[in-house]
Amino acid sequence: MSNGHVDISRRGLLGAAIAVAAVAVTGEAAAAVPPAGTRGQVPALWREFTRTPLTHPQIPYVGRAGYRAGAARFPRRPVVAHVRDHGAVADDGTTDCAPAINRAIAAAGRAGGGTVLIPPGTFRIDDLIRIGHSNVVLRGAGSGRTKLYATKNLTELIGVYGSRYGGDKSSWSWAGGLVWLCPADRFTTLTTAIRAKAWPFEGWTGNKRDEWQTLTTLAPARRGSRTVRVADAGKLKPGRLVLLRLADDADHTLLEHMSGGGPGTEAYVWDDKTKLTSYVPYEWPVRIARVRGEKVTLERPLPLDLRPEWDPRLTTLVEPLTGSGVEGLTLEAVETPQSPHLLDKGHNGVTFQCAYDCWADDVVVRHVDNGFGLVAASACTLRRTRVAGRGAHHPYFCREGSHDNLVEDFTVERRTVPAPAGTQLHGINVEGLSSYNVWSRGDMRMGTFDSHRGLPFANVRTDITVDNTGQHGGDYSAGPLFGARFTHWNIRVTNSRAGLMKIDGLAPYSATVGINEVTEFGQIDVPDFTGDLHARVELYGTTDAVRPRNLYEAQRDL
Repeated sequence: MSNGHVDISRRGLLGAAIAVAAVAVTGEAAAAVPPAGTRGQVPALWREFTRTPLTHPQIPYVGRAGYRAGAARFPRRPVVAHVRDHGAVADDGTTDCAPAINRAIAAAGRAGGGTVLIPPGTFRIDDLIRIGHSNVVLRGAGSGRTKLYATKNLTELIGVYGSRYGGDKSSWSWAGGLVWLCPADRFTTLTTAIRAKAWPFEGWTGNKRDEWQTLTTLAPARRGSRTVRVADAGKLKPGRLVLLRLADDADHTLLEHMSGGGPGTEAYVWDDKTKLTSYVPYEWPVRIARVRGEKVTLERPLPLDLRPEWDPRLTTLVEPLTGSGVEGLTLEAVETPQSPHLLDKGHNGVTFQCAYDCWADDVVVRHVDNGFGLVAASACTLRRTRVAGRGAHHPYFCREGSHDNLVEDFTVERRTVPAPAGTQLHGINVEGLSSYNVWSRGDMRMGTFDSHRGLPFANVRTDITVDNTGQHGGDYSAGPLFGARFTHWNIRVTNSRAGLMKIDGLAPYSATVGINEVTEFGQIDVPDFTGDLHARVELYGTTDAVRPRNLYEAQRDL
């Protein structure tokens, strides 16, 4: 049951508004077919979406992804510290400037936030840079003018980081950064556990996923609703960040729901996918927008149904990092050969962990094992970012329950040296029940649209040029490559390789719209689910013909 006539009316009004506004976005009435000879074609899927924007079966609503629900500008916080005043010295090549930079960042944290300036020049760092307090911004003079030159990796600085799932894998292959934005307390608990070889969960509720308390239980509601009915609103107030928690049941109906439901998901064997089932419960952080009696309005629409069998509730979470960012700099690691697959030492770039409403802007990482990371991070924006140099394992990774993030105007450069034997390249990665993330306006000169299994769902890649040369990863125990509502919209594949681009044969309840003709070669996968996947393809064999050209921007502008 949904929230009654009030919510239905709100959805109806939004759908009507989107249908009207679609005229402006596409340059014509959404229900019309473009005249012969005109540039651009409006697919039926877009017309359908404008009628049911919050509950469309194949296309997710991602119009509020990113920092502050998609804000176009980041805040300009007053300057409260300069790294030179704390002892940083540029361009001498011998002074370790990490202590000075971290002292300046800590001073900004004690001041309640503000901007820490790094002037033009190259600053050697022999330790990682930690942003652990909210509302602190580390700002260089521009990615072409300010450089942090990192001489060590995370294995040297923190220690060996094994996998909680066993084996000899290095978790630095998908975790941590030499610029690491993570709440100070959470960073301490994580690194303490790593040094003790007590391999932690990395997410929103602590190393053992036990750091939460119930705020209230929730009445049933439908995906796309923004107003929910609560049993007790006493601890809720506008602006508070809470965690929506959904547990699975013995029949795994929550996982089936994430996959779109139906006979194929019911026939799938879930019980032996132990890595996947360890990701449950699903945890989705969201701000409260309004409280009126027992009705609570959320900042974003519900990502899934709320059903009694999943014990829906709002809970606390570890104190997140909010309102912090890194801007205008290059992080260059000392150039070393890329490590064998899954044995990365941790020459990693910029990572956001337990972060909400944070950002990176005009940041380049070079010669890294892994570029930009989102680990239990939500509502963050990475804008004008670039991965360059000798080649990365994961240029971008998005995992461990990361939701509603936006990566836009991004570039993955072609590697500058040949890949050593035994290494692997992925691309723009998403896994671990991560949902409603967007990659927009990208230039991928290598890599692929990587899913590492773990049932990511409702993610969008749009307006991207890609030389599709990477491979996806993921253990069998992590389950399906895709859940429902994956959308690839206006994708230009320069080498015509189909794998992970045209996904109608792999992803249930998915959409592939506006992609040039591609063929299968290299890694070829089979569907995880049997039967009709209810996947849609439109404007196949075209290049830049679909209108709107960018699905995220069209949703946001509406």
